[in-house]
Amino acid sequence: MREIINPIVMILGVWLVGQPAQHSVLRGADSVDNALQLLSAADSSNHPAADAKAWSQIAQAPPKDITRILSAMDRAKPLAANWLRGAVDTIAERALANNLTLPVQELVAFIRETTHDPLARSLAYDWLRKVDPQTADRLIPSMLHDRSVDLRRESVALRMSEAKRLEQSNEPEAAIKTYREALDGARDEDQVKELAKSLGDLGQKLDLPQHFGFLQTWKVIAPFPNLQRGGLEIVYPPETEIKLDAEYPGKDGQAAWKALVGEDDFGMIDLNKPFGPLKEVVGYAWTEFQSEKEQEVELRLGCKNAWTLWVNGEQLFSRNEYHRGMQMDQYRIKANLKQGRNEILLKLCQNEQTESWTVEWQFQLRVCDSAGTAILSSDRATK
Repeated sequence: MREIINPIVMILGVWLVGQPAQHSVLRGADSVDNALQLLSAADSSNHPAADAKAWSQIAQAPPKDITRILSAMDRAKPLAANWLRGAVDTIAERALANNLTLPVQELVAFIRETTHDPLARSLAYDWLRKVDPQTADRLIPSMLHDRSVDLRRESVALRMSEAKRLEQSNEPEAAIKTYREALDGARDEDQVKELAKSLGDLGQKLDLPQHFGFLQTWKVIAPFPNLQRGGLEIVYPPETEIKLDAEYPGKDGQAAWKALVGEDDFGMIDLNKPFGPLKEVVGYAWTEFQSEKEQEVELRLGCKNAWTLWVNGEQLFSRNEYHRGMQMDQYRIKANLKQGRNEILLKLCQNEQTESWTVEWQFQLRVCDSAGTAILSSDRATK
């Protein structure tokens, strides 16, 4: 689902949809390029008048410029991306209202180029489907491992429908093959659960944590203080040394490492289980990963707490936000693994809120390639 567009964009868009394209205002392509350059750099609402002027100029461009505007989203910051999406919608809606055509072949080429921004490609697909649904539908089968979650979901759904048809036609082997293809591309929990049930009904046993590469075996330690949400910036002992037999002064006495093995199908590791439903605390989770070779991987994390991630002592990313929701593959972090033993450390902070929806102190973390295919530790036991 796309982000909510800036209200200024919506107001201006309503007015512009009904207006003819005012090409005289643009004075050629350079004017659009200048406006795109200005708007693409917007990262706050400090200059709303200038942003609105640049947006208005872009939104009056002819339909042939849509893919050029979409391309600007590749380098745009979140606020600017909202403006640009609004401009594309305005241009496309005005074109259809005035019986003008959209650049179908250019949209197809843009969608097929997977290096473009995933949200921009999804927006291009939405408009392609409105004006040429048959061409749009022909693109979907090849998007099973697409970077765009929206396009990938469409491709998974297509295979699920085909597998169901095969099952109902009494072709169980073909149905199983197609269900498993869909599972390889599925990332949304609702689709994965439905696929797991369908395969289970056909007698197929699944190990979803292994299928997706979720890390299940951890050592965890807590609680350390997180007063006034300052704990993420405090360096506690696990950040400087990993001694699994050590104890350290914690928030309520000595903190010691404990073993925690996940049993959830979607790799959820719940720190509330060994430590209780604590608030204003910091915890750490540590594990080893045996890599068969030196390689670049993606660590894909789902977490609704503040967190920091290290691999082999190198901090890769940190996010100081709480309870904004959680989903599979929520964060994608590139990491370089060395051949042999690698150490992964995750810091997890729980804040002071006491509402029922703030209780979770948990995460899911998996190792995969850029297409989302699991990369397993070489010492992982198979079932």
